[in-house]
Amino acid sequence: MTETPDAPADVAPELHEADGEDADGSPSLPGVPDVDVDPEAVQVPPVSGREAGHSTSTGKPIRFFRSDRRPEGDADRGCDDGSCGCDGNDSGGPSRTAPVADGGATPANVDGEGSLGDLEFTEPAEGVSQDVEGSAPDERVGVPEGVDLETPSYRIRAEMNDIEEPDDKTWFMELDAAVIDEGRCIQCGTCVASCPSDSIGIGDDGLPELVKMCTGCSLCWDFCPRGGLRYERQWKITGGEDNVKGAGDPITEFSAKVEDDWRENAQDGGLVTSVLIHLLEAGEIDGALIATESDDEPWKAESFLATTPAECIENAGSFYNQTMALGNLDVDQWEEKLPDEDPADLSLALVGTPCEIEGIRALQDFEWDYASQEAGVRAVDYTIALMCTKNFNYRRLMGEKLEAERGIAPEDIGKMDVLHGNMMVYDHSGEMILEEDVEEFHDAALKGCDECADFTGYCADLTVGSVGSSDEYSSVIVRTEQGLKAWELTEPDLDYHDLEDRSAIGGLQSWDKKKAFESLQRPFDPDAPRFIEYTDHADSYGTIRNPHEDAH
Repeated sequence: MTETPDAPADVAPELHEADGEDADGSPSLPGVPDVDVDPEAVQVPPVSGREAGHSTSTGKPIRFFRSDRRPEGDADRGCDDGSCGCDGNDSGGPSRTAPVADGGATPANVDGEGSLGDLEFTEPAEGVSQDVEGSAPDERVGVPEGVDLETPSYRIRAEMNDIEEPDDKTWFMELDAAVIDEGRCIQCGTCVASCPSDSIGIGDDGLPELVKMCTGCSLCWDFCPRGGLRYERQWKITGGEDNVKGAGDPITEFSAKVEDDWRENAQDGGLVTSVLIHLLEAGEIDGALIATESDDEPWKAESFLATTPAECIENAGSFYNQTMALGNLDVDQWEEKLPDEDPADLSLALVGTPCEIEGIRALQDFEWDYASQEAGVRAVDYTIALMCTKNFNYRRLMGEKLEAERGIAPEDIGKMDVLHGNMMVYDHSGEMILEEDVEEFHDAALKGCDECADFTGYCADLTVGSVGSSDEYSSVIVRTEQGLKAWELTEPDLDYHDLEDRSAIGGLQSWDKKKAFESLQRPFDPDAPRFIEYTDHADSYGTIRNPHEDAH
């Protein structure tokens, strides 16, 4: 049964001195008041059972003692670790310490008077995750022998919460399963630009990847030209009812070239570079998002914001791989090039493939917050589309098709072009070193390009390419009033005439559509709703539904 200490004789509560003794010779407890208690009046609960009004505790209470009154049998033991209640002095003589629990040790970093001593801290690692006992942070410990545990898939979410998910909620994992994992991504970057939580980034392989938690807002799916965006509907929304036949219904068309000396390094007639220079010099734009060559890998294109005519000229020419252009619209990324500009007042030009222009047009049609890309999306005032039948995976084109199979190293290439259905490669002296049917390079093309029916960039302000014009001239299609404004700024410095061969452009556009119709596994319908539900797409393409709950 529980032990009850003898009560002091004094009636009025008084605090004992820390070094005193009670009347019976037992040590007094510091800070414990004396009270008048009749021992015979104290009710003690039975060892077992329970009575109302009494404590149910049957455990042994903590008894305190000072180190100069050690428990019987310990007086001569002497210890040096404080386990007997002493302060670690093994002399066996009296020592004054703060009371400690019966049989316990004194707290670490606390001296005999209860004062906190010096503390030592381990410096945290810098720039890396904290090492946990020298092992991987995700290493399982204490796993029974012979038991094989696997990390559960997203399916566990449904098993744990039993909450039915809304039918209209689409996750990045579904875009990943239907487009990226299937090799259909065209690397336009629209999904990155659309994400309001900045949850999508660009991986080392140039493909979109989830960098933090997906909120399931569905925007990345809705705006993907190979996912939820019915791109042919966007043509009509941007360019009108006639913008789906032949080359569309442009305002005017020309064959033109630049006569300045810098055109030698430009593609065809140098029209894109010239337009950008005139827009910059007229103060119409603060910069142009274009492609530049990687510092590390020859002929690999990367996004670049040109803010001067010299930068435009330096980066003249075409590359044949995508740059995830719309994934690089975060103006903070280019802050050092625009130090005095308010992001809200920026005006930019975007040069890109037709799918990239489709993406930016769709984004701009909605007043939603696109997080870090918001200012860049709103700043694009001029769009220039490059005529495009297909784009290529950099490593498959340059590393496999050209270098490994044909012995042409990327660093030996001075210029590339796709013209008249042929892949043309020139060395640095201008001599042609390869001319082959572009179909021989089909394995290096992006699979998603086969589904595109937009050769001429229906959604752009200006379309520029080589088809339809003679050598050294560029074909220019002016589609909007904004495009006409850019043309009129540039036209005085050009050698130009009416478009030479409209049928060549129309014929290639028709061929491109035919190929797309064969590759698309969904209906092609310019009059259908702009956005395609994931469930409808999954039915057409045989994509698994709810991949995040099915071991994806």
